[in-house]
Amino acid sequence: MRQPAATLEDFYKSRLGQSAARLMSDRMRALWGTCEGQRVLGIGYPSPLLPIWTETAASCIGAVPEEIGPVRLSTERGQALCLTPEHRLPFPEGLFDRVFLLHALEEADSPRQLLREAWRVLAPEGRIVDAVTNRRSMWSLVDTKPFGHGRPWTRRQMVRFLNDSLFQVTASTTAVHMPPLNWRLITSASKSWERAGELMMPGLGGVVLVEAVKRLYSKPSGSAAAPVTKAVKASRPKPVMPRKLAGRAGVEPSKNPSIDLTSQVDTNTNRAATGGGQR
Repeated sequence: MRQPAATLEDFYKSRLGQSAARLMSDRMRALWGTCEGQRVLGIGYPSPLLPIWTETAASCIGAVPEEIGPVRLSTERGQALCLTPEHRLPFPEGLFDRVFLLHALEEADSPRQLLREAWRVLAPEGRIVDAVTNRRSMWSLVDTKPFGHGRPWTRRQMVRFLNDSLFQVTASTTAVHMPPLNWRLITSASKSWERAGELMMPGLGGVVLVEAVKRLYSKPSGSAAAPVTKAVKASRPKPVMPRKLAGRAGVEPSKNPSIDLTSQVDTNTNRAATGGGQR
């Protein structure tokens, strides 16, 4: 069951939620920059991150699942969010240059189908970022916060999931290293917590962010092909016959189809070369 939109809105209006949104926004700016002239789509509950690109991107739209209820995000260009079925996005194939998912995969009925739909609307060589709750963090244990609901992921699980879904992972990181406590002492020092977490506990941030590039073909096992390290010269298999027959002349060729026979022209007669025979 998905969290209602009201719960998510209340969290991101709090000091703790605003601090978490700023920290995730810093990571997204480091990955994508301003996205000038590009088309950006957010899936799930994209309101905390969409404002990063509303002024610079060619278009900036959020697709919110119908199950969480109505959500509004007004910008200078108008309403930026639309309600849509989770597995049937109302956009043509290859429309967007950048797609990100926030509060999407953790509570999706079918994460693979949702990611496939994101792949469909992403342009070839376009980039996607999945932002999911880190299974190893304290945030995944606090069910009174949005990151404590649904299925948390580890970085390795998300990398494998993207590689198996026609994406090639290019970068991964974690964010929101501060404790999930809405205390002014903690939220006012959120950037200090972030720097300390990057140095001492780089894999324990509350949110895992994995970036990948859309591919139009699938590689074996979802990973890079193995390099050729040594060339091997193929050899013709040698015919094998019983020893007691190898020395007799005029022996009929073997009927075993697994044995390759080669014709050898003699000056007087044609014999079947079977690895033995008279000389």
